Amino acid sequence: MTIKIDPIIDEPALVVSNETKALVIADVHLGIEWDLYRSGFSIPSRMKYGLERVLAYIKQVSPDRIILLGDVKHNVPQISWQERDEIPYFLSTLSDHAIVDIFPGNHDGGIEYLLPDDGDINVHPVRGSVIENVGYFHGHTWPDPKLLNAEYIITAHNHPTIRLTDSLGFAMVEQSWIRTRLDLQVLQGHFTSLELSKENGNWNDPELIVVPSFNELCGGVAFNESMHDDLLGPLFSSKGVDIDNAQAYLLDGTQLGKLKNIRKLEESKVRPRRKRKGAKK
Repeated sequence: MTIKIDPIIDEPALVVSNETKALVIADVHLGIEWDLYRSGFSIPSRMKYGLERVLAYIKQVSPDRIILLGDVKHNVPQISWQERDEIPYFLSTLSDHAIVDIFPGNHDGGIEYLLPDDGDINVHPVRGSVIENVGYFHGHTWPDPKLLNAEYIITAHNHPTIRLTDSLGFAMVEQSWIRTRLDLQVLQGHFTSLELSKENGNWNDPELIVVPSFNELCGGVAFNESMHDDLLGPLFSSKGVDIDNAQAYLLDGTQLGKLKNIRKLEESKVRPRRKRKGAKK
């Protein structure tokens, strides 16, 4: 059966259709308000708002499973009172509608203590796993080698955005989808014992899709201003991802083109900040 991957227009969510249908969201960061409060910013909890958004997706696409692609919770290394109160309710509500698959991220330490007693909820290995020939992992670790033989790999962690700046210094930042390929030579250098190749049946040249953050409070990384060393996760820092030829898409479906071409735009160049009068040099 052909795998079909469709974003929900104007939303940071994917629908993956194969034998079953999966709704994919990443970087929910429940409990971020508690962290912001400790830093001096008082923001009411947005958990119910986020839950309503996901329930609207569910109503629209009727998924068989809901894939939470890492960083369900926010606070590390501790678990806040807000997370203890909100995360079990959030997960239980989702599990009333479909199977829930959690692929733990770097913020998800202790997530197993926040699972509700009811509902079909699966916590996958940190390095990810394959569901119906699609590999999923958060992105803060190397992927399980099994993912490299999938047709697609869907990851998160970097909260991808595109930032364009005009001549006056005004910047517009938009969440984006990133679609690209992996560098087989780099991966062969890391997974040395596997002898990755199509002939050996452990390499399928998967397309890599980087999912934007569901939680708008998290900010993001401007991929058009970033190189491998600026991006998070060993797959990127090792240059195992083809960044130059990556295609960027806005949430409304606009295809911006390859990152190497977007970087050439005058609006895509990082502009130095002007020093204020009287500022120390």
